[in-house]
Amino acid sequence: MKLIALLTSAAVLALAAAIPGAVSAQEAEAAAPVAVNIIRSASDLPAPLTANSPRHHVVGLETTEVIGQLEDGTSYTYWTYNNKVPGPFVRVRVGDTVEVNMTNAANSVMMHNVDFHAVTGPGGGAAATNANPGETKSFTFRALQPGLYVYHCATPMVAQHISNGMYGLILVEPDGGLPEVDHEFYVMQGEIYTEEDQGTPGLLTESVEKLLNEQPTYYVMNGAFKALTGDNALKAEVGDTARIYFGVGGPNKISSFHVIGEIFDTVYRDASLTSPPVTNVQTVLVPPGGATVVDLKFEVPGSYIMVDHALSRVDRGAAGIIEVTGPQNPDIFRGSPEAHNHMEH
Repeated sequence: MKLIALLTSAAVLALAAAIPGAVSAQEAEAAAPVAVNIIRSASDLPAPLTANSPRHHVVGLETTEVIGQLEDGTSYTYWTYNNKVPGPFVRVRVGDTVEVNMTNAANSVMMHNVDFHAVTGPGGGAAATNANPGETKSFTFRALQPGLYVYHCATPMVAQHISNGMYGLILVEPDGGLPEVDHEFYVMQGEIYTEEDQGTPGLLTESVEKLLNEQPTYYVMNGAFKALTGDNALKAEVGDTARIYFGVGGPNKISSFHVIGEIFDTVYRDASLTSPPVTNVQTVLVPPGGATVVDLKFEVPGSYIMVDHALSRVDRGAAGIIEVTGPQNPDIFRGSPEAHNHMEH
């Protein structure tokens, strides 16, 4: 772990002010690393594929260690694929060949790799991609089974690499693809374990003890505290259909995925795209290292809150907003004029 990860920003400033002849607190603050935006937008995923014949896909991954904004005034040293959490959404079709080229950034401290649950082969590609800082490793696999699969770093300690942000999803479309919808969204839940309490200002320190004891400080969707709210909220209109590709990086906790005020019209349980989907489902259990695909249609405008229905986790960050605009539909829902959401965004 880099030395900077052992000190909060506040501690650095206090130390600078206390040492005679040292730089001023203002100078130290100006020189401190700037936290970058590691949140992956839920709409950042490729469009459905159109070709039915087998294709060759090249997937480029770069593993990076960056200081990212966890919440306002609070940052954390994330380990990422391509500087965002989750990593890029990979989309292929059953029968396609996939070439994975993974580069570990030269300024990394740790070895990293990638294990795709969609791979039939040793370690899901992990052994083939063990890369020291500055190295590039590659492997090729054929996508044999349709489904939505997690990928993650599998370098020991595996749970540490995952909790720091190294996870993503790969969709292997079935023959002919999936039914068309108006919007597709990419959401993943994870956990962050810190020595400091939630909301402590400055750069937080990873707690391996809390990780091993499965006591998260934060539960996050797409990397940060309530990341998919405000400007990052998901957008739709009344009458639209939407599909959410939802996965859990974990590394430890099951998610009870639920959208307050909506019912999932169709659920591909356990992200099986070849089994008959179930209909009219309120909440879906998704294990760490697992995924689901849910479809829903918006009939009424408003703010719909995505949660892990283990609701204590909402206050720790596991919440997002779907903003639906359009005409009212009083035949389905009629509220008093002063009615408003019962939960803050």
